Amino acid sequence: MSDNDDVPFNRNFPLKAGIVEEVRPGVRRVLCNNPSPFTFTGTVSYVVGQGNVAIIDPGPDDEAHAAALLDAVCGETVTHILVTHTHRDHSPNTARIKRATGATVYAEGPHRASRPRFESEKHNPESGTDRDFVPDVKVAHGDVIEGAGWRLEAVATPGHTANHLAFAWPERKFNFVGDHVMGWSTSIVAPPDGSMIDYMESLDRLAAREEDLYFSGHGPEIPDGPRFVRFLIRHRKAREASILHRLAKGEADIPTMVRAIYIGIDPRLTTAAGYSVLAHLEDLVARGVVATDGDPVIGGTYRMAS
Repeated sequence: MSDNDDVPFNRNFPLKAGIVEEVRPGVRRVLCNNPSPFTFTGTVSYVVGQGNVAIIDPGPDDEAHAAALLDAVCGETVTHILVTHTHRDHSPNTARIKRATGATVYAEGPHRASRPRFESEKHNPESGTDRDFVPDVKVAHGDVIEGAGWRLEAVATPGHTANHLAFAWPERKFNFVGDHVMGWSTSIVAPPDGSMIDYMESLDRLAAREEDLYFSGHGPEIPDGPRFVRFLIRHRKAREASILHRLAKGEADIPTMVRAIYIGIDPRLTTAAGYSVLAHLEDLVARGVVATDGDPVIGGTYRMAS
């Protein structure tokens, strides 16, 4: 969803599905063949370590991708499976990999929304959530997961989903950031699944850390990660300013705001853009800057509070 030139996106990602690429010593990646407007060229799964390894984000319910991952670790032992979050393009293949390897599954917990659903809300069509996923081990912020020659620290990064975690490798200055930060596009934050308030706090948390090479759930690695995060923070603040600019002209519903703000957007992303605007509005209503009648929902009408 990049209608903007203010973030230095990189869409150069020639990796082909099913091929194992050692992107840095101790880090391999395998692309799943599930391209879409939301997943770019597909979901990227990572293999961490050598000999005794961890797999991060086994990907969607996809037998070919599971086979490619198992092929990538042929002759090695998978001791850990780590899951950043429970969207259907990241966690469902966990069951296949666990069956094949007996590895222990680590994640923040089962899927949950960022806030209770309002009475007036319909089901969110963008959710694409994996409601069957349950980890063997629930991981909290700051927990350390160790294997042979690697040590990963869980970093709570809610926002894209409530249960989103990044896995930092402080010794190597690497961070596996899932969908919280992507090099090819901004992340979708769609309430009630996601929360812009949480998302912005999580960006600040990442920007304050030492890790500078990010491995993302989609697209290429991101060098100088904290600098890129600062671009994303500025971008979100500019998006908020655009919403306030439109509301300064008078009351508006979300489709009206999307048309005013996302010029030339891919029509397939219009719904997602609407939820992104809603995420900002939810934050603005909570801060008392914007008003609406009733709960802040996708079908609501919004105005400046003063």
